[in-house]
Amino acid sequence: MGLFDIFKKKKEEAAPEVKKAESEEIAVGLQKTKEGFFGKLARVVAGRSQVDAEVLDNLEEMLITSDVGVETTVKIIENIEARVARDKYMNTSELNAILRDEIAQLMQEAESEADSFGLSPEDKKPYVVMVVGVNGAGKTTTIGKLAAQLVRAGKKVYIGAADTFRAAAIEQLEVWANRAGATIIKQTMGADPASVAFDTLKSAVAGGADVVLIDTAGRLHNKIGLMNELSKIRNVMAKVVPDAPHEVMLVLDGSTGQNAFEQARQFTAATAVTSLAITKLDGTAKGGVIIGISDQFHIPVRYIGIGEGINQLKVFDREEYVNALFGE
Repeated sequence: MGLFDIFKKKKEEAAPEVKKAESEEIAVGLQKTKEGFFGKLARVVAGRSQVDAEVLDNLEEMLITSDVGVETTVKIIENIEARVARDKYMNTSELNAILRDEIAQLMQEAESEADSFGLSPEDKKPYVVMVVGVNGAGKTTTIGKLAAQLVRAGKKVYIGAADTFRAAAIEQLEVWANRAGATIIKQTMGADPASVAFDTLKSAVAGGADVVLIDTAGRLHNKIGLMNELSKIRNVMAKVVPDAPHEVMLVLDGSTGQNAFEQARQFTAATAVTSLAITKLDGTAKGGVIIGISDQFHIPVRYIGIGEGINQLKVFDREEYVNALFGE
């Protein structure tokens, strides 16, 4: 079991009323996406009784404008076209259920492939997570919320403030670390990020830490510069913990829609991203981006952010997401 799978297991073992409350909170967090998605879907089938070429063309446009992505949309439309051809006739009233099935199947396939190279075993100590993402994506708050969850689960957590290009980044991270009950290791603004990462791991090993979360600079600079910087941090950490980092988590702002795709392309090209956290889904109708990102990158979405509260970073569950989008 991977370290962060403890939260998924804990959720599965929770009392029915707790699980129900959690699902309802996620559904509320995705309400804007659901309303936008179904508002567009209603217009696709308005006045139509049969799924024909025009309906499929409109459905294609609707999925693209819902930030599902072109490649994933084409895949969904082709699958529905095949079903229409096979069944000869399909009511527009059936389209909702069929679309739900196709999206659920697509995400299941992506999840299965992603899990085939999933997280490292839980016996890694300290378990080192390098967190990457552009400025403004919610990287600092995600680290703080994740640290809080880990501390509540009984883990000793160290945070490395290796985003040294913004003084505010260090200050914000320190506030979150204090709220979470985690230990923060920092230097001054402008310090070498790799040096901060090295000091953090040395302190974490000496202090018997269970988990280390390393923040990194959020500049989306050129790919070569990004790759060199992240590689330097990785190499320095490996001198202290030979197989570190055990996980590279990319934080994406879900409210940016297609920009999140571009960020994912940049960072996956620069380093071996192993998991995703998608934030700010409560304030946007662009939550459909999860479908396309899951399909295109086949990297597991571990967390979604549905609010500013310290408890509003939620373990992502594919079935729960589809239920929230389409209704139970």
